[in-house]
Amino acid sequence: MVEQQAGIIARLDRLGRLVENSMLVVLLTSMILLASSQIILRNFFDSGFVWADELLRILLLWTAMFGAVAASRENRQIAIDVLSRFLPGRWKNLAMTLVQFFTAAVSGLIAWHSYRFVNDSRMFEDLLMGDWPAWVFQSVIPLGFAMIAYRYLVFGLASVWKVIRGKGAAA
Repeated sequence: MVEQQAGIIARLDRLGRLVENSMLVVLLTSMILLASSQIILRNFFDSGFVWADELLRILLLWTAMFGAVAASRENRQIAIDVLSRFLPGRWKNLAMTLVQFFTAAVSGLIAWHSYRFVNDSRMFEDLLMGDWPAWVFQSVIPLGFAMIAYRYLVFGLASVWKVIRGKGAAA
């Protein structure tokens, strides 16, 4: 039964990775194609898409958020790691666990406040690219940070669980 659950979790993880990687490829390809076509249209035909610059900013936001979520799945967020170089193994593992919980807390806080921002945008009926509701495009911010918070909470709990079970500590 436990092996079956582990297999399901592993398949869900692979599916999540596939979705994240696919979204990054689609977003980045869309940005490259749209920016290139905008450059060609402006330089050779003295025209362009009116909405392209705004859409490129939105695509950049989405790419950045999906990239951050993808980086978090490998515990590879940007970190300033000065202290752990000087700590012995056990203390290093404790510091790593605390950093994981701290990252989860900060990401959760950012998710909450970005949710409030998106909700205000929805209530004030902000628009982007003409007549599209801005909150639809902005919703990636709280979702992305919530996913990062969840992942780092799981990393922290897994580190604590490893220590409790005596199988080492955080990697």
